[in-house]
Amino acid sequence: MNLTVDHLAVSLSNVNIVKDVSLKVRNKQFVGLIGPNGCGKSTLLKSIYKVIKPRQGDVFLSDLDVVKSSPRLVAQKLGVVGQFNELSFDFTVREMVAMGRTPHKKLLDNDNRADTEIVAGALRKVNLESHADRSYNSLSGGEKQRVILARVLAQQPEFMILDEPTNHLDIKYQLQILNIVRKLDIGILAALHDLTLAAEYCDYLYVMKQGQVAASGKPEDILTKELIGQVFDVVCETYRNPVTGALGIAYLETR
Repeated sequence: MNLTVDHLAVSLSNVNIVKDVSLKVRNKQFVGLIGPNGCGKSTLLKSIYKVIKPRQGDVFLSDLDVVKSSPRLVAQKLGVVGQFNELSFDFTVREMVAMGRTPHKKLLDNDNRADTEIVAGALRKVNLESHADRSYNSLSGGEKQRVILARVLAQQPEFMILDEPTNHLDIKYQLQILNIVRKLDIGILAALHDLTLAAEYCDYLYVMKQGQVAASGKPEDILTKELIGQVFDVVCETYRNPVTGALGIAYLETR
């Protein structure tokens, strides 16, 4: 399933946050969205997954008009993993993951055998089968994020958005989340803070600055020291990682 965003604009309190942004994610492509704090990344993503209504523009998942479609219909196709996952009320891990089946069920439908198998499969993918009966609120931050990812997997989405999913996580859990996601056979659009991880995992990048797309392309083509300096206000050098072969970035000082 492809994601197409055309000329999207978002205003909040009469302030233009996202300004005429267009982007495309092809089926099975892992696309990263990067940029400094306050550049509009999360607002853009929220307007794509229907938390914020855009002022103008179109969002399509293949032939599904996301802006005009119901949240339930969109949730059958689109899964979202965000960055803050605290709950006021506690559930077991299994109950949390089972919530991912909600878009596919009517109001009073109970879980059936197929739902149970889908939930178990989602827990296996994130390696949390042994935690199924644990309290969600008792888990570490990295474990909670894997539960949220499992809940999204239980939706069986055809496309996934990651809204800075690795923020505040130890590097171990950052790698776990990104490795699981990279193996999924669907399109991914992910807002990421760490440029090195973005270069390692993403097939293509969109760079945002002040609510607009400042650059786009393959990581090795656009993550130059000049662009990083212009967008992030830092002095750096780029290099080829001798172990992985991926692009590396050495930060030297702020501007």
